[in-house]
Amino acid sequence: MTPPSEPKPVPPAAPKQENLLVSIICNIVIPAVVLGNLSGPNRLGTAGALVVALIFPVGYGLHDFYRRRKTNFISVVSFVGVLLTGGLGLLKLGGFWFAVKDAAISSIIGIAVLASVRAREPLVKSLFCNETVMDLPRVETALRDRGTEAAFRGLLRRCTLIVASAFFVSAVLGYSLARYLLRSPAGTEAFNSELAKMHWLSWPVIVIPCMVLMMVALWRLVVGLKSLTGLTVDEIFKSEPGKAGTEKPGA
Repeated sequence: MTPPSEPKPVPPAAPKQENLLVSIICNIVIPAVVLGNLSGPNRLGTAGALVVALIFPVGYGLHDFYRRRKTNFISVVSFVGVLLTGGLGLLKLGGFWFAVKDAAISSIIGIAVLASVRAREPLVKSLFCNETVMDLPRVETALRDRGTEAAFRGLLRRCTLIVASAFFVSAVLGYSLARYLLRSPAGTEAFNSELAKMHWLSWPVIVIPCMVLMMVALWRLVVGLKSLTGLTVDEIFKSEPGKAGTEKPGA
């Protein structure tokens, strides 16, 4: 009698991914529209529009954390930044303090990224070299077999400098943009309109340049991994379910 075969283990469910479009709409588009169009005295007023505008990024952040049960240092600092924006606006502090807030938050993240170089798990490794996107067991085995683990740590340090520089650039650009745009007295309709304009312009002026630097860091990491492991890009990154090659029947 043939013994019953053991059931195959069920692979863990893939972690839920953030919806980038919804994130952009809730964190940038809706706050800018509310601040720019609903700050008049015959609508929500300056304080009311500011509160409503902040509800969306705060609500999205809490909902995304509840749905994915995942957070990190960068997202926590960004969430605090949203709360500080609301606090500064309700206290009717001027544009200078908004500029300082933007520069301080990006600088804190940049310093944390640099400091993590000596940590057991650098932030750059958590961002780019994680089990969600990379076949870490295969990569780590290849590094160990080729004796390139020390070289990989050096590669991570170089990529860390690039990522940290992205946040320092963000600090300079954020401070400059706030100082250039926020000129009206705080708590006025004109100030909220300037704040809305700053939200719109933050994408091309701040976010895109920083994303370019992030992509440079990722490119350097992938090129370095290919050289250190001897693996191809397809072998380094995980294949999507259903796209992986299967054995032919009878093989």
